[in-house]
Amino acid sequence: MLGAVIILAATPIGNLGDASTRLVEALSSATVIAAEDTRTTQRLLAALGIENRPRLLALHDHNEKERAPEIVELARTQDVLVLSDAGMPTVSDPGYGVVAAAAQAGVQVTVIPGPSAVVTALAVSGLPTDRFTFEGFVPRKPGERRATLRALAGEPRTMVFFDAPTRVASTLADMAAAFGDDRRAAVCRELTKFYEEVARGPLSELVEWASAGVRGEVVVVVAGAVPRDVPFDDAVGQVLDQVRSGTRLKDAAAEVSAHTGHSSRELYQAALAERARPSGS
Repeated sequence: MLGAVIILAATPIGNLGDASTRLVEALSSATVIAAEDTRTTQRLLAALGIENRPRLLALHDHNEKERAPEIVELARTQDVLVLSDAGMPTVSDPGYGVVAAAAQAGVQVTVIPGPSAVVTALAVSGLPTDRFTFEGFVPRKPGERRATLRALAGEPRTMVFFDAPTRVASTLADMAAAFGDDRRAAVCRELTKFYEEVARGPLSELVEWASAGVRGEVVVVVAGAVPRDVPFDDAVGQVLDQVRSGTRLKDAAAEVSAHTGHSSRELYQAALAERARPSGS
């Protein structure tokens, strides 16, 4: 490799056994490391039995804009290793500003690939993986969160979100309201760790599951919207036809929802209102 470079290095998201040979070699020989949290990096070095003591530079959300030019200049004469606390730098973690500044300055950037909570959660979710979109952290403020989710209601690709464990129950309830109770999802917590858990099911069931509280690092994966080729009024008519044939309204709404993509709750309410309407009106 010609000249000095900036090296984006993926670190374990939980299990230290996922540290690659290349990562260990890079940590063992690094002279400068730009780290999201220097204390986390020191613990990583100790846990991996690495005796190297490189110069550590703090690189986080609050200082990346100011620190990026310094890191780029350092990389003109020596390799600079860039780490986030876990997973791949730049993916909902610091590093993007450094890469953008390096590209503008003509400084080379390379990657040591490795663990990623995004693709790990997607892989175990049981939801379609051929096309997906990563939406980052769900907004903290309820109003912003609901608006963001409403805007994604028609997204056909599988969606991956990061969220804080203290907000997961509220987030799932907002997702159910925006996407429909029956939209399938998976909540993945503590991935690669001892207490790893993946809860799968309709959002309505996951809301109930999360009501007791959720702990640990969390990734939420949600199925994309099913194309709605059947107009809503026609779908309501199908529900009513099944009810007239003896099917319970709730079951009819769920069945029609499964093949039309319309929310079972909305179909249920619309059919209920239609049945209550006086004949001839």
